[in-house]
Amino acid sequence: MRVIAGSARRISLKTPKGLDTRPTTDRIKETLFNMLQYDLADCSFLDLFAGSGGIGIEALSRGAAKCVFVDQGRDAIACIRENLQATRLAGQAVIMQCDALTALRRLEGQYCFDYIFMDPPYGALLEKQALTYLKDSALIRQESRLILEARLEEDFSYLESMGYVIEKEKCYKSNKHIFVYREKIK
Repeated sequence: MRVIAGSARRISLKTPKGLDTRPTTDRIKETLFNMLQYDLADCSFLDLFAGSGGIGIEALSRGAAKCVFVDQGRDAIACIRENLQATRLAGQAVIMQCDALTALRRLEGQYCFDYIFMDPPYGALLEKQALTYLKDSALIRQESRLILEARLEEDFSYLESMGYVIEKEKCYKSNKHIFVYREKIK
């Protein structure tokens, strides 16, 4: 796994040992960031369920101003710190070791994110919990984009009833990215 483009291009990234994380492959990461490339400059990015931090680091490398990395695993947090040091992007990063909902509550009032990327453990419905919190949160505005990584068979039909709109869906061999925004601001 490596940084695809930007200031940290070609730097190899470490991944936590074990099966607790599923690093996004370089090909999928490249496809994802090709879709985002013109909107990343100076944006604020939240990498929720960050694992190795590869997605947030790619965003920083491509011009994001700030990225908050959230993961509850000690090994994942150590890996994120190492990867940020290797890429020289640590000065633009905030690292939080806690569960996603705790992080969202702590971040409330401090940030408003342009992008939130979520790659939770599949099948645990953790993204639904985060989306439930975010639907009434000041952490996002209508222009903010939430990107969910999930299994191909994952059902997101509940999003509309929560006030979200699916902007697009990109399917790969074994997973997909869902691009979502909040329909109305209350």
